[in-house]
Amino acid sequence: MVAYSLPVSPDPAIFGTKRLIKVEREPSEQKGSLAMVDQVTGPGRVAADGQVRLMTKVAHLYHEQGIRQSDIAEALHISQARVSRLLKRAADLGIVRTIVVVAQGIHTDLEQALEQKFGLAEAVVVEAETDEASILRAIGSAGASYLETTLTGGDRLGISSWSATLLAVVDRLQPLRTSGADSVVQLVGGVGVSSVQAQANRLLGELAKLIGASPTFVPAPGLVGSSAIRTSLINDPAMESVAAQWEQLTMALVGIGSVPPSQLLQASGNAVAAADQRALIAAGAVGDICHRFFAADGRLVSGELDGRVVGIDPQTFRTIPRRVGLAGGERKHEAIRAALLGGWVNVLVTDMTTARALLS
Repeated sequence: MVAYSLPVSPDPAIFGTKRLIKVEREPSEQKGSLAMVDQVTGPGRVAADGQVRLMTKVAHLYHEQGIRQSDIAEALHISQARVSRLLKRAADLGIVRTIVVVAQGIHTDLEQALEQKFGLAEAVVVEAETDEASILRAIGSAGASYLETTLTGGDRLGISSWSATLLAVVDRLQPLRTSGADSVVQLVGGVGVSSVQAQANRLLGELAKLIGASPTFVPAPGLVGSSAIRTSLINDPAMESVAAQWEQLTMALVGIGSVPPSQLLQASGNAVAAADQRALIAAGAVGDICHRFFAADGRLVSGELDGRVVGIDPQTFRTIPRRVGLAGGERKHEAIRAALLGGWVNVLVTDMTTARALLS
């Protein structure tokens, strides 16, 4: 028995599997004898000696030698349609068999387990050291590869504004040869401390440029001092235009935060105040997406703070068909689990240690 290897993944760095097509010959044929077995066992299928020999030969020429079907047909003096039928029959009878060999560093078993346990559309698990900087780099690379292989044009993408993980994605993303999305819009206000706002602007602007989309900024802070200020901002014509785009999104790309804010968010001036953090924790909050906080079971923890968030509302967010969460590291395990249980995201990009913790 011999095997011919064909790559089937568009991005071996993440998906990295290979398909091995095995063309199996009967022992008598391998020894050069003209004799063939009377039949090949398969799913209720039986073939005559000559047919088995011809199927095996066609499969060998096509799969192992890489000869085109039209050239095989000419060499064997049969029609190309018959070559195609013989190849299909060879697969049905088990003469050609397909197995999947997982490349090193690919964790299909963990990904499938996450998908089954949490009802995810897809999970991407990458190897990383346990320190946060290494995890950030690894998830950034995986997120970039995910976008490069899944953005095929026409998407309307929403992104969180203050995410170090998304910045890591943009830093590793290669420019797409053709437009991967029509538009990219911030999901929460991107106005903040001037020295840090540049990061939010770079996140949106660079991402839009790399994927060939038009960017839309939210002309407001992500968190304001009162519900009255928030209402005034939301009713502004510029914000009404942004809100209309939120309702048309096909994909969201978000970080998953814990209640204590990240350094980037804290420095931006958009972080939840210490008193509000204590109130959220008392109400059971363990994490957030775009300033929408949720408990360990994934339920929304609503309160006075919601009335001060200038961003997409939870109901609209949940209607986005593809909601990709990128997060990892021990301090976020509880928040990530809650986000999955609550259906806040349906695609997860994370590290191997976090994946195992989620499954334990």
